[in-house]
Amino acid sequence: MYSPDLNYPGPSLRAPYQPRSVGFLRRAELGDWVVKLYGIAPQGRPVRETVATAALHAAQRTLPSPAVSDDRYGVGFVIAHDAPRLAYALVCWWAEQNEVHQRVFSAPADRPEELSPHPTHAVGCVWELSVTDFERRAWIKHILANPNGPDIDGYLAQEYFDDV
Repeated sequence: MYSPDLNYPGPSLRAPYQPRSVGFLRRAELGDWVVKLYGIAPQGRPVRETVATAALHAAQRTLPSPAVSDDRYGVGFVIAHDAPRLAYALVCWWAEQNEVHQRVFSAPADRPEELSPHPTHAVGCVWELSVTDFERRAWIKHILANPNGPDIDGYLAQEYFDDV
C-alpha cells in the first residue's frame, strides 16, 4: 500500500500555481471538419493569433480523412495553449461514438509556426484538461445521452470559458 512520504524526492513546484484564462475563440472549418478552437494563456493576456493559427494548421495536417465515416463525425476541438516557454496545440476529434482521439504538438513560444509532435507522452496539463473535461460533458449531453438523438449543432454551440 502506498504511504505518502513528506520527504519524497519527486519534482518540486517551481512557482506557485497561477490560474490561466481558458476560453472558446471560434469555430473553424478545416475541409470537411468543424472544430471548436480554444485558447489558453496566462491571465491578463490573450492568446496570440500566431499560436491560434499554428494550432489550426496543425489540425488541418492531422485530422483524418474522410472527416465523416462509419466511425467519425467530422467534429472535434483544438486547444491553442500560449504558454510562457512553449506553444502547444492539442488536436482532438470524436470517433467510435464515445472516444476522443488526440495528437499533441509543441514549439518554442517565439516560433509557434514550428509546431511538431510533442516529444513526451503528455496528454495535457491541468489547464488543457479543463477543456477536455468540458468537451466530454458536452459530448455526453448532446450526443450520447440526448433523448432526441445526436445533436451535432447543439454540441458545436456549447462553448467553454473559465479561469482555471
